[in-house]
Amino acid sequence: MKKIIPLFILVLSFVLAIIAIPYMPLLMASHWGIGGEVDGYMPRMTALFLMPFISLAMYILFLFLPKLEPYQENFKQFEGHYDNFMIVIFSFMFYMYLLTLAWNYGLVFNLIQLMSPGLSVLFFYTASLLENTKMNWFVGIRTPWTMSDPTVWKKTHKLGASLFKIVSLLTLTGMIFPSVTFYTFFIPLIFSVVIIYFYSYWQYRKINRGLHSHH
Repeated sequence: MKKIIPLFILVLSFVLAIIAIPYMPLLMASHWGIGGEVDGYMPRMTALFLMPFISLAMYILFLFLPKLEPYQENFKQFEGHYDNFMIVIFSFMFYMYLLTLAWNYGLVFNLIQLMSPGLSVLFFYTASLLENTKMNWFVGIRTPWTMSDPTVWKKTHKLGASLFKIVSLLTLTGMIFPSVTFYTFFIPLIFSVVIIYFYSYWQYRKINRGLHSHH
């Protein structure tokens, strides 16, 4: 059932693209700057079908990557969370697609303001996925050090989940103050990624120093 929901969203996006053809301008707004102003356009057919086709490629990828996973037993332990994540990410992409169509149809709104809650939910669920992953090759924070030690993996993902939850909550401020979304989302996100990377190295060094001191 969980794998059917993203497929349903995918089919719906293609149906919507076909229905929307006569209602969209020949040149559609397709990209927005950090201040919410339009800074990129695409021909109608490209703009309408790009997102559905990207979603289709992602759907195939999401289905096939686990089959290549060497740590099959580990993956099975968090497969339910992975399936939920698929639903969340495809819902987010569909939501963004709807906003793009609404804008090009002529509705006036601040895109950044409406994007913020969707982005917040996406990052909150990413945090939930990180909390529940076991060591694997495709899902999670894969640094040379997390992939070398299950303890480093576990501790790094615990910190990563906490930081992503903070990013998720900060992103909500964009609903009230859309002009500061760049500072409340991108900057905390970049900081989080850097902290997580070095934390995994530090944990690996700490564990290995402990092992060497026992010899």
